[in-house]
This record gives sequence, C-alpha cells and structure tokens, in this order.
Amino acid sequence: MQRPRSFSRRTVLAQALRAGPAVLAWTLLLPKLAQAGKQLEEPLVDSVRSALSAAIHQSAPPVPAFAQDSTRQHYERWLDSMAERLHRRKADALEHKEFLPTVWYESKRAGLDVALVLGLIQVESNFRKFAISSAGARGYMQVMPFWTRLIGDGDPGTLFHMQTNLRFGCVILRHYLDTENGDVFMALGRYNGSRGQRAYPDAVLAARRTWEL
Repeated sequence: MQRPRSFSRRTVLAQALRAGPAVLAWTLLLPKLAQAGKQLEEPLVDSVRSALSAAIHQSAPPVPAFAQDSTRQHYERWLDSMAERLHRRKADALEHKEFLPTVWYESKRAGLDVALVLGLIQVESNFRKFAISSAGARGYMQVMPFWTRLIGDGDPGTLFHMQTNLRFGCVILRHYLDTENGDVFMALGRYNGSRGQRAYPDAVLAARRTWEL
C-alpha cells in the first residue's frame, strides 16, 4: 500500500513561495504542523463508497429544532458549558458560535458522541482550523486529502472549510466504527492509522472526559 505523502512546514512554505506573495502571507499565519491524522487509504467497495459520498454531499445543517423544551434547554446548557471550556483554548468567541453548533450537528448526524468528537479534535489538531500534519492531513479533524478523491469533489482545499472538515471527519469515524463493529478503541486506532496500539485511543478517550456535560 502506498504511504501518504509527507509534508513538512518547510515544504509548505516552499510551495507558498512558488505560488506568490498572497499565498505566502497566508501560509505564514498557519499554526504549527499537527502531529496526528494518518488515516490509511484502503479500498472501498462500491456500496460503501456510494454511501459515504452521499453522506458527505447532503445539505447544510438546519437551525436546530427541538420537539420538547427540555431537549432545547439541554442543548443550550451544552452550548454554554462547551463555549466556556473552549474559550480557554480558543479566544475567538465568534468562531465558537459557528464551531460548536456544527460539531454538535455533524456528530449527531453521524450517530457519534459529541464529547468523543471534541476529544478527537483536541488530540488531532488542538482546535486549529488550518492545522496540517506531517502526513498532510488537514484541519480540525485532520482528514487525509485522499478522502476528497474517494468520496468528495477531489479538492483537498475544502478540508480547511469548517463544516466540510467536520463532516468528513465524522463520516470517516462513523465508517471506522461500523467497520470495527462498534469497537471505539479499534475505530480510533484506525482513524489515526495506528490500529491496535493504545497511545492514540487512550489519548482521545482521556480528552473526551474534558467535554462531557
């Protein structure tokens, strides 16, 4: 199996120099390279590829609607609590207003525990939108660019878009959970490209506790 192409920060800067001053200026503002995000490209049967592609291309999230006041109040308490915790890591309050509802929506949409997804994001990118790993994975959930070719539109640049990145990450994690018959430990290992090893799943599960309501 071909290994994912490795990108160092020096490589990214060199590419930016060739691209022009505007791209270079943007690149210099990027956070340091992330250390996680090494999903391995594996063959997908047509039915799985079609299902994942359909999940990626569905419409944007609606404004949350709740049948019961208690459910709405629980969601509002969750937003307030998570915003306070996230503020300690990211001071941009405006980004919180978009990020947290989108994490909640994409997690629920994929049938995932929101605290698990937030724990994964913490370990993968430490909540950095433009993080890039040494393997070339991108964004909050450190999605490998090959996924845009397999189930997306083929443009890896879209992985720096907040909702696109969170949607890809949640759909991929759901796929790995299904592949591993619901085994969270093994699914997390597969997400990181370290299936069967303890370090990454243990780190995510520990971080998950930070985001439990």
